[in-house]
Amino acid sequence: MNWEQLLSLKRQGDTSKRLRVEQDDTRLGFEVDYDRIIFSAAFRSLQDKTQVIPLSKTDFVHTRLTHSLEVSVVGRSLGRLVGKKIIEKYPYLKEVHGYHMNDFGAIVAAASLAHDIGNPPFGHSGEKAIGEYFSIGNGQKFRNQLTDKQWQDLIDFEGNANGFSVLTASRPGIEGGLRISYATLGAFMKYPKESLPKRPTNDIADKKYGFFQTDKLFFEEVAKDMGMIANKSGEDIGFERHPLAYLVEAADDICYTIIDFEDGINLGLVSEDFALEYLINLLKDNRYWKEKYQNLSTKEDRISYLRALAINTLINDAVNVFIENEEAILQGKFPYALTDKSKYKAQMNDIIKLSVDKIYQSREVIEKEIVGYQIIQTLLDKFITAFNNKFDGTASNYDKLILKMLPEKHDLEKGNLYERLLHICHYVSLLTDGNALELFENINGRKKN
Repeated sequence: MNWEQLLSLKRQGDTSKRLRVEQDDTRLGFEVDYDRIIFSAAFRSLQDKTQVIPLSKTDFVHTRLTHSLEVSVVGRSLGRLVGKKIIEKYPYLKEVHGYHMNDFGAIVAAASLAHDIGNPPFGHSGEKAIGEYFSIGNGQKFRNQLTDKQWQDLIDFEGNANGFSVLTASRPGIEGGLRISYATLGAFMKYPKESLPKRPTNDIADKKYGFFQTDKLFFEEVAKDMGMIANKSGEDIGFERHPLAYLVEAADDICYTIIDFEDGINLGLVSEDFALEYLINLLKDNRYWKEKYQNLSTKEDRISYLRALAINTLINDAVNVFIENEEAILQGKFPYALTDKSKYKAQMNDIIKLSVDKIYQSREVIEKEIVGYQIIQTLLDKFITAFNNKFDGTASNYDKLILKMLPEKHDLEKGNLYERLLHICHYVSLLTDGNALELFENINGRKKN
């Protein structure tokens, strides 16, 4: 892979190449990507979607929105630091093509901003609830009417693949979705393969999948246009990662490791003494933190200070790992996350383990995830039944009433079963936690006036 091709400004529907030297620096295409994402309805809905604590009313607990904004900030720093070194190593990128280090930051920031845009309500349990509706729930009846890959898309419903649809799928009058630049889409594509074969290798890029069968052709077009390396054969589609996807992943890894931990501390699920012990392990190379730390009078300020130092430490470490392995990454021969090769990997793993024990498996989280399962599977069942009955011409009056709950932009005709099932999954996935709960209560007659 080569950087000029990977930094493509092309957008869906373009018939010619967009040149960096012809860009208006006051309105750079990669920054337009950021603007389009942040003004989208799908991004706004993240303000009421779970990061750790579902349906939390606590003001300092992160939602998917605040998490995504923070990942974007970390991603921008990673991109700029890497970009500075890449431009120094390949000066022709600036001298001939006009690229700047901030271009890398803008691409990674935009892709990071969108990294959770396809996630269903109620956190990762939302993905599992959709998948299990088909694998062990009422949706099992559709198995024999779908191809293996279509079925795998549903039983392993994946927020990353759904996010690619949010960013790129056309609907009447809106061609190409948000029309994001190919470079930003490439950085967004952490798992550039389809749902089958499932985890064919131990490569980090094969851990999950990145697109539904409905989006296969465009996904392949984006990857090939940027010169991403194909790594599957026959009818199976898969590619080595776009290099900047490693930075998006690192930004997410850094934020959820440190900031979810901070939420647990502020909620009282992790004691400050524990937090101090774990975070100090990330500051072993920083000799100057103690004096300021000891002058801070509140727990929140003390933890916030350590969190900032820890994130900065991990950013610089991730940049070093990327630059040390840049040539292997361009050759598609780096099958790891950057944090897998971090010198702080053991310390990060310790924090994640404590977070799992004290936060992710806390009673509050488990109780609300159980509620989320029931809500999502009920909504899927009601809307899929009504949507299919309408297609078959057998819709009852109740089905018609259910379908009137669909927003206008989701009231579309879908010609085959797979597209209808995926369409309803997509609709439910875009609901916020609060919207899903309200819709569930209305359907079940529990809504209080």
